[in-house]
Amino acid sequence: MNVEEKSLVIIGAGLAGLSAGCFGQINGYRTHIFEHHSRAGGVAATWDRHGYQIDGGIHFLMGCRPDQGLYELYRELGAITSPTDIIPLDAYGRAVDEHRGRSVTATRDLARFVADVADISPADRPAIQKLMEAAGALRGFDMAAMGLDRPPELTSTSTRVKQLWGARRAGRYFTGHWAQPISHYAKGLKDPWVRWVVEHLFMPEVPVWFVAAVFGLLVDGQLGLLRGGCRAFVDGIEQRYRGLGGTISYHSTVEEILVDHGRAVGVRLADGTVQRADAVISAADGRSTIFTLLRGRFLDKRTADRYEHWDTFPPLVMVSLGVAREFSGEPAFTMIRLQRPLEVGGRMVEGILARCFNYAPGFAPVGRTLLQVEFESDWDHWNLLRSDPPAYRAEKERVGAEIVGRLEKLYPGIGSQVEMTDVATPYTTWRYTLNHRGAYEGFLPTPETITAAVDRTLPGLDGFFMAGQWVMPGGGVPPALFSGRHAVELLCRWDGRSFKRSSSELVD
Repeated sequence: MNVEEKSLVIIGAGLAGLSAGCFGQINGYRTHIFEHHSRAGGVAATWDRHGYQIDGGIHFLMGCRPDQGLYELYRELGAITSPTDIIPLDAYGRAVDEHRGRSVTATRDLARFVADVADISPADRPAIQKLMEAAGALRGFDMAAMGLDRPPELTSTSTRVKQLWGARRAGRYFTGHWAQPISHYAKGLKDPWVRWVVEHLFMPEVPVWFVAAVFGLLVDGQLGLLRGGCRAFVDGIEQRYRGLGGTISYHSTVEEILVDHGRAVGVRLADGTVQRADAVISAADGRSTIFTLLRGRFLDKRTADRYEHWDTFPPLVMVSLGVAREFSGEPAFTMIRLQRPLEVGGRMVEGILARCFNYAPGFAPVGRTLLQVEFESDWDHWNLLRSDPPAYRAEKERVGAEIVGRLEKLYPGIGSQVEMTDVATPYTTWRYTLNHRGAYEGFLPTPETITAAVDRTLPGLDGFFMAGQWVMPGGGVPPALFSGRHAVELLCRWDGRSFKRSSSELVD
């Protein structure tokens, strides 16, 4: 017996919105995604400049081994069609100390990493050894089976007990000093540069166990690079969504979520168009959703406190360089602690991340390479500058030239080989995604937030659900995709439907 088809509006065609669209279609809803930008992907962005494909989003993919539950999610959504779409990540990256000309590379050989750090600072061997032992203990976990695959509202006590039992051998690594920020752990290290490296293995605010878990995934072969970059990944999901019958409208900014007697009944666009629907999912910026699109009318104290007190991901400046040179053997990621800090908007930048897109041919013309440098910056500086276009452009040019000069020490001669420079600022991120203050994800994954269960619904509002980085603190690709599925699963429960996880469950 066919279930009556109902309409569903989805705000945002980022990874979460596309995922919600796919699962909405699979579950019999007539879905329509409204996207502010001209293309899908959100912060998983790609753009072209003078023959180069600039990849501004996904650094690496977790859980990408074919025997993992996450891989099945990627496959179901069309993001990955073959194991060859993924290039296994053998090296997490290299760290370079410009002060003293030192470097160390973290590979899947954790013992080698410990030994290399110990050669630099023998006194720090015990702490690094302890961290890498934790990484070894956290190997072998299927991320999809550890609480990501179901929304917290539908996770029973027995399921939680089962998850805890499955992780019992590593349970001690999620409490005590393992739950403190990695920056606190690093304070015990003797060498200042080794301390900086450990703090920035991911982000200084994340708990120690999270860093260990990422290294566990590396050793386990569960980290990979996208051969086709964000573009192929996002395009695959969009094609899957359209193939299921979904509709997307681009250049369609939602200005209000319509509510009638405590129920979401559609959206109003910036051009005044009204789209009615039986339910609404917002995969847009969380703050804008709650405080602007819904005018702050459906808010409890806990949610208000989170948006007031929880820190968000800092915005980034991204300098992409087209270089007339090949970088054979260069690692995909290099952290550089600068000998002389870079000043941008009154903020001193002590370190930068350099990405080298030499692992697949699509990013640059033959014989050339796309290099990209990222660093945290200040939203207010760039937002204020944007009101003065000539000053804004001049600052972008200055920063781009400064970065090229800084890379000269690592890559001698690069200054004369750069043939394309593109600078994306925090304002750029906001312009295309409307993310609050240009954040590239949502709430920071601190020890407090990363384990918090954030509701996908708001009190007093029926027929409305949220998806995306703001309901999955820490963000990233798997949580974003799962959050889209979660929203539809909750919608099905609210609507009295049986939820389908796969199109293979569909019956003609």
